[in-house]
Amino acid sequence: TFSFTDPTVSMDLLRAVLQPSINEEIRAVFNKYMKFFQKAAINVRDNVGEEVDPEQLIQETCRSCLEQAKLLFSDGKKVVPRLPHEQVVPKRARQMDEELNRRGSPIPKKRKGRPPGQSLSNDRGVSGMAAWKLKVSEPVRRDGPKWDPSRLTETTTFVLGSRANKALGMGGTRGRLYIKHPHLFKYAADPQDKHWLAEQQHMRATGGKMAYLLIEEDIRDLAASDDYRDSVDLRLEELKPFVPPAWMTEKMQKHMETLRRGGDAPPPEGPPE
Repeated sequence: TFSFTDPTVSMDLLRAVLQPSINEEIRAVFNKYMKFFQKAAINVRDNVGEEVDPEQLIQETCRSCLEQAKLLFSDGKKVVPRLPHEQVVPKRARQMDEELNRRGSPIPKKRKGRPPGQSLSNDRGVSGMAAWKLKVSEPVRRDGPKWDPSRLTETTTFVLGSRANKALGMGGTRGRLYIKHPHLFKYAADPQDKHWLAEQQHMRATGGKMAYLLIEEDIRDLAASDDYRDSVDLRLEELKPFVPPAWMTEKMQKHMETLRRGGDAPPPEGPPE
């Protein structure tokens, strides 16, 4: 039993009342910087390879931001774990300062007092970020006829996300489709779905890798838009559409309804297919 005169309990009750509003404001802050995360995630995907899932990378970065933000309210006793590169950099900086002092180098010492959790890239990346000329990201709108679950029927055709990327000329950077067009409905196939897809030879058995399903009509609408219709890389024959069984379509209807109402998508099981 808890006493409501306990200061901790009283404050936590207040926190619980205010939490929804706090969450909304935190989400607005992340929306302000989301375009930077998206640009960086795409660059990582291009440099590292298609095994990188940009969406998962962005979520991990956002969680890391929240962990580092806890330092703002540190009482000096509890220390928030830092990432390995954040632990190493200050040590190396001290070693360089000591070496310069021994040599009597005229180079001025590195500025001290960097705020906790501040990225070293801030010193050199401001001009680069300004050059992107990115707009503040807006929340993904999930309304209108394309987000009406009744449009998914037993005859609706779907395509694999990997094939959609190839069809739109983004075969080497598969995650770019989901970042560039976040308004698209996509469904992450579960193990049962992937078993059926493999049996029907729509995809290879991929183990723990992700397999996204997209609505063929949505991809063809994109292909007919100004962004793609004149592209020499357009390959609509790569789509290979198929009609899933009724039980899978029903799951996708429920998933669309959940997203339309503002619910979260389930966490990915592994890297994208």
